[in-house]
Amino acid sequence: MEIDIQHRPSYSLAIVKLAAGERIRADSGSMVSYSDGLEIETKAEGGFLKSLGRAVLGGESFFQNFWKAGPNGGELTLAPDLPGDIILIEMKGAPMLVQSGSYLASENGVDIDAKISSKAFVAAEGFSMLEATGTGKMLVTSYGAIFEKVLGPNEKYIVDTSHLVAFDASMNVERKGVGGAKSNLFSGEGFVVVMTGPGHVYIQTRSPHALIAWIIPQVPQKSN
Repeated sequence: MEIDIQHRPSYSLAIVKLAAGERIRADSGSMVSYSDGLEIETKAEGGFLKSLGRAVLGGESFFQNFWKAGPNGGELTLAPDLPGDIILIEMKGAPMLVQSGSYLASENGVDIDAKISSKAFVAAEGFSMLEATGTGKMLVTSYGAIFEKVLGPNEKYIVDTSHLVAFDASMNVERKGVGGAKSNLFSGEGFVVVMTGPGHVYIQTRSPHALIAWIIPQVPQKSN
């Protein structure tokens, strides 16, 4: 399987080249185009309860699409809902936590499940995240560009929770305010998380919550 990501970082498109018989799982609604000869199977991967957990707790689709190439191989293109970036993460057995809505696609060897834990509660905007485990290629998306930060042992880095896309599950995570009580109330920065290395942190340069907060006042209100 070969994956080429084009038009980064604003309107990224993942071009997936599948060899004969290869298969990739993609989130529902992410397909842009595909070549003749590819077959699609839509199912609740892992059963009803696991799929329900991913949908309700992880913010992903209940049904997942599995694209399989025929004897001549094929091409599939994928893109996220929001304008932004796509990155390819090579999973090598260590688990990774992914923010709700950021998972796009993965190879067969990567398993995706909802994760409820104290670490997910601290790092997420909600109370759970998606946990990716196994080995293989995984595509993760963002709103805006993705900034990768590699932390050394005991190195600390502070990230706004609405900008956090994914990070190594082995990292220590602690939530705190940006400053004192006045800063927390009036700075407009909200809560942040302190990430402690070693590990990789993936950060999106724009916040969907900030976009929503900007749009709502622009929407005309009904007059009485």
